[in-house]
Amino acid sequence: MSITPLDALPLADLRKRSSTKWAKYPSDVLPLFVAETDFPLAPAITECLTQAVQRGDTGYTPPTTRLPEAFAGFADRRFGWTVDPARVRTTCDVMMGIAELLRAVTEPGDRVIVTPPVYPPFFAVNEESRTEVEVVPLQQDDAGWSLDLAGIEAAFAGGAKAMLLCNPHNPTGTVHARETLAELGRIAHRHGGWIISDEIHAPLTMPGVTFTPFLDAGPEAAEVGFAVTSASKAFNLAGLKCAFVVTAAAEPARIVAAIPDEVEWRTSLFGIFANVAAFEEGDAWLDSLLARLDLNRRLLRDLLAEHVPGARYLPGDAGYLGWVDVSALGWGDNPAARILREAKVAVNPGPTFGEPGRGHIRINYGTSPEILTEAVQRIGALVR
Repeated sequence: MSITPLDALPLADLRKRSSTKWAKYPSDVLPLFVAETDFPLAPAITECLTQAVQRGDTGYTPPTTRLPEAFAGFADRRFGWTVDPARVRTTCDVMMGIAELLRAVTEPGDRVIVTPPVYPPFFAVNEESRTEVEVVPLQQDDAGWSLDLAGIEAAFAGGAKAMLLCNPHNPTGTVHARETLAELGRIAHRHGGWIISDEIHAPLTMPGVTFTPFLDAGPEAAEVGFAVTSASKAFNLAGLKCAFVVTAAAEPARIVAAIPDEVEWRTSLFGIFANVAAFEEGDAWLDSLLARLDLNRRLLRDLLAEHVPGARYLPGDAGYLGWVDVSALGWGDNPAARILREAKVAVNPGPTFGEPGRGHIRINYGTSPEILTEAVQRIGALVR
């Protein structure tokens, strides 16, 4: 059965939004930076939030909700992953969850492995937890990006206490192979290390690609791992502030249970409503979104080839973020600055993703083909 790709909202309607994506820059700028998408909400989410407002259900989040069971059902359907709802604990957002986990498994001054190019808050969260970043860059070849397992093992052997895993990886869109994740779990287990896996992009795995949850990759992964995730990236719910930590073994579950209750109190009730609706009733909408993103990642590849010769882009297997190397164009370490100034397109600066990001940009293609086309044409005009 064919799936109809989801249509983005018209530009005029998007300009009425007050979120960061649409409020940060003047109206002559096309915003393709922060990870917000331009699609209407899933109908089930709109309905549940509307009903909550109508009944004045705007209080504190209760200690027991349907979210653990809702996610367990979603994980089983989408990933073939059996999640114990008793081992799901909510918090405000993914990075808050990661910060609290780092505090729980490290001491100030401990080293934490980060694999650039990677989501910029992975660097900043170490300032919050008073830990030190140990960089082990991704490896790249013609087939794409992969974890440097030998480098990660050396870092753990040298005393690193934890690793922040991006699974799937932001910004490259890499979906790590099951055996890679299983070996990562074995490495951490051998050296007494911990893996904190950000899996917020997992629902955005492209059709025909298999996502492996880190905790499901092997017995050692379950023993050393924490998964932190949310419906917010796939269903565009960042402002509703709800994420959760999942564990699959006794010791990680004990560590999560010991995190202060205040971390859980920070979960938004509206975020709970929306996450439950997404996980229980959002599959058809999500499939339509993925159909659109699959088309858009290919469109971005074709547009860059036509309008920005010299740009290098390998479409990722998850997400809606394109990692583009424009270093051959001679626009300096941070080409996003020139693109914003002269083309009036806002993209993410590559250097914020770590040293390997010099000469790169990240383009958000979670939008309409029309907006994406105009943005790349504007960038291409700088080449001409």
